[in-house]
Amino acid sequence: MRQFDDWKKNFDRFFGQDFWGDFEGFMKPSIPQMNVYQYDNELICIVNIPGMNHPKNVDVLVDHATLTLKGTIDIHHSGGHQLQSEIATGAFERSIDLPFPVRSDKMEATYKHGLLIIQLFRFISDSTRQKPVKIRHLEDE
Repeated sequence: MRQFDDWKKNFDRFFGQDFWGDFEGFMKPSIPQMNVYQYDNELICIVNIPGMNHPKNVDVLVDHATLTLKGTIDIHHSGGHQLQSEIATGAFERSIDLPFPVRSDKMEATYKHGLLIIQLFRFISDSTRQKPVKIRHLEDE
């Protein structure tokens, strides 16, 4: 392990202190993990948040066409020596761009068995809806 630390320090000296930050997204998975499904006028986001005691421990924020999640994954287990660690824990904040703007007045979210399910609906403004155009007949004037 000491060799790895020496190797990392040499890279830091050669490439700069931010060298490893560029690889963070490749080396560490985004948390929480999320699947997003798109329908004609609806999005379903299924978010994996294990160890959440109560849904009040996560904030779901929607701004036009951006979904932001903030919270903490906290798995309490005491005693013993951890042999393997694959479940990301701790505070998280994750934002994703949505494929279309969503309605702020019609959003639903449920949490059960470690999955947060968020249902969002497409925002269709009055200005984008089809409106009939009255045709003036010039011969009548």
